[in-house]
Amino acid sequence: MKTLRILVKYFKINLSSAMEYRASFLGQAVGMVVSNAAFVLFWMIAFDRIGGAIGGYDFRDVMFLWSVTPFAYGLCMVCFENCNNLTRMIVTGELDTYLLYPGRLLLNILCARSSVIAWGDVGYGIILFAVTQNAGPGQWALFLLCGALGAVLVAATLVLFHSFSFFFGSTEVLSSLAVEFIVDFSIYPKGIYPIAVRVVMLTLIPATFIAHIPLELVRDFHPLKLLLLIGFTVLFTAAACGLFHLGLKRYESGNAIVTRL
Repeated sequence: MKTLRILVKYFKINLSSAMEYRASFLGQAVGMVVSNAAFVLFWMIAFDRIGGAIGGYDFRDVMFLWSVTPFAYGLCMVCFENCNNLTRMIVTGELDTYLLYPGRLLLNILCARSSVIAWGDVGYGIILFAVTQNAGPGQWALFLLCGALGAVLVAATLVLFHSFSFFFGSTEVLSSLAVEFIVDFSIYPKGIYPIAVRVVMLTLIPATFIAHIPLELVRDFHPLKLLLLIGFTVLFTAAACGLFHLGLKRYESGNAIVTRL
């Protein structure tokens, strides 16, 4: 409950900060929605030309992927946007400021920043799900739950790859590639990928758990599959946090005086 209260506090502060410039906030969010919406037209044309299914997924299935993935990624960037900056903070010694904070170090770091434009991804995911899925209350509950778990997995994946910077120097390029792979593997039908890629999607880049298992749950709910999703999220997140705290023992202070307003 203490952790949840911290998350809520950071969320309120970051939202209030974004709303100081409401026109910019709304403009960026709406711009992201419009940008993402262009891909719906692409898939409509693709399925019209090809017909049937692509990689075992029909149009409605693909639209689910395109709704849950932006929702999960956007929610991650709204709540944990600082996960994108971990490598820079590790390499330059900027973690010093957060070491003085009370409470959970990694949580304070991740929640310190929020992406304004990511609200567009969140809104887009919700709108697309509402328009294309004809979902009932149970399916909506699953969508929101899976989206929240997906947001945690996206953050955990970024923490995992950025934490390698403690051991090998800057891994910023590798972490950026991880984000691209997460999104790419999540928004396209799983059947188009070879077996080797599907193994990666189940482990280092958990796209299967971010988008494809949620699709299976919404289409044909099974409690054991939901428990598998929750269990994997907990274990993967624990592994990422464990690597971060292990690497923290190797961290060298930057001796920098930083003022945060």
